[in-house]
Amino acid sequence: MYRTAIASLNPRFKVLLQLLPTSSPKLEIFAMAERIGSQKFVSSFYTSAISKPISYFLCKSNVLGNYSARALGPISNNLGFMRNPNPLPLRFMSTSSNQQSFAVSYLINSLGFSPQTAVSASKYLNFETPGKPDKAIEFFKDYGFTQTQISRVFKKCPGLLLSDREKTILPKLEFFESKGLSGPELAKVVSGFPYILRNSLAKQIVPSYEFFSNLFQSEEKAILTVKRCPDIICRNVEKYVAPNITTLREHGVPASNIATLLHYQPKAFMISMDRFREIVEEVERMGFNASKMKFLLAVFAFRAMSKQTWESKVDAFKKWGWSDEEISIAFERNPWCMMASEDKIMACMDFFTNKMGWSPCRVANRPVLLTLSLKKRVMPRCSLFQVLLSKGLVEKEVSLAALLETSEEKFLKKFVKCYKEEAPELLKLYKEKMDLSKG
Repeated sequence: MYRTAIASLNPRFKVLLQLLPTSSPKLEIFAMAERIGSQKFVSSFYTSAISKPISYFLCKSNVLGNYSARALGPISNNLGFMRNPNPLPLRFMSTSSNQQSFAVSYLINSLGFSPQTAVSASKYLNFETPGKPDKAIEFFKDYGFTQTQISRVFKKCPGLLLSDREKTILPKLEFFESKGLSGPELAKVVSGFPYILRNSLAKQIVPSYEFFSNLFQSEEKAILTVKRCPDIICRNVEKYVAPNITTLREHGVPASNIATLLHYQPKAFMISMDRFREIVEEVERMGFNASKMKFLLAVFAFRAMSKQTWESKVDAFKKWGWSDEEISIAFERNPWCMMASEDKIMACMDFFTNKMGWSPCRVANRPVLLTLSLKKRVMPRCSLFQVLLSKGLVEKEVSLAALLETSEEKFLKKFVKCYKEEAPELLKLYKEKMDLSKG
């Protein structure tokens, strides 16, 4: 009833009403109605029943059209008037609000923004005609950006819609093109992390890129690192990356291993120097050899999760009977096993123990199993194995490495092709299982 009354009083609020949940309090809706200035609606609202006394209500700060929210004074539960009869008047800001209303409409119609996102983004924009934003959209289209990618850029960085493209955007795109990042790849990187366009080319992007290029001794590896983690080129490399590289060198990690980790997992270095040193020292105490790549994998595993998350995963393994020693040994053998989510750990252990009948201890000795795709590799291969087992063609105590860790070619040779006479349906069955896993 209240929503209908408000919408009929002023059509501008139809957009704002879409932003409110249907369960919005009557007082919140009333605040909008009062901004419209309808004494009739105000009067009817205050004479209606209110479920319980409310001494004070503060409307959420929001701006739409020509109106802005304010605080309402205390009201009475039973009396049809406000105890504070002289609330502060609302300021009418016609010029800026008209511009904002146009911006909201433009963002919804031209870029597919939701009303809520459009209202939020319009706070950073000030335009009354479509000329400049239209040119910005066309600019990105000419660079091969899809409509979805363009919308994503302006949702994250609405200010780019009105920026000077020739001075602030074009030089950066040309720089990345000169380094071999262009076309769809460039559009993917920029739309995924458009904040890169807000950084200074001369003071931030170029120095950071040159740092990585010199470290890798390869521009190709430098640009691939940017593709994997665009935000690393926007960080202060002297504050984050360089000190953490020094820490690894001090602990005996080979330069080639450091470069490999930075190339494939650049986010591992995006952490404070003190916290990074703590992680490195913890990995060293666990007995990892700093000259081996597993040392850095362990560092990355610790870096990628909080202590609470680590403890939750340890508890998940213990629920399946793993001891502290088994967990420690498993991590040492394959640090990546701790990168599995808690849900995946539980799902894998349930399948291995309850469906396949393998002991938790046996799985603990092969922690790599937890890094494999349960749906796309483990289940299809195990289903085929169970068919072979039911036909008496294989022994139950199969090599887990041969069954699950080998390449597709070797698996088919050992478990499918050599039984084509005894079980000619195996290949078809396996293909069906693989097709289902992709669905």
